[in-house]
Amino acid sequence: MNPKESLLTEIEAIPESSIPELLNYVRYIKYKHQFKLEHTEETLASFFNQNEKLETAILSESLLASDWSTPEEDEAWQHL
Repeated sequence: MNPKESLLTEIEAIPESSIPELLNYVRYIKYKHQFKLEHTEETLASFFNQNEKLETAILSESLLASDWSTPEEDEAWQHL
């Protein structure tokens, strides 16, 4: 007998008056599992979004350096 079958057997054996309590507990477990999945997805999405921004900045640095590293730019910003 697999765990799901065992659970169903146990459910069949409990008193009718305990069904609402059991149902609440099952819903709680389901909600907790769903919350963890959603939270994990949000965390991963945030991580990859931040990682993309960092990667873009790093890749842009050499291109922008060619524009910024000129005598004209040095002269323009010399007073700061």
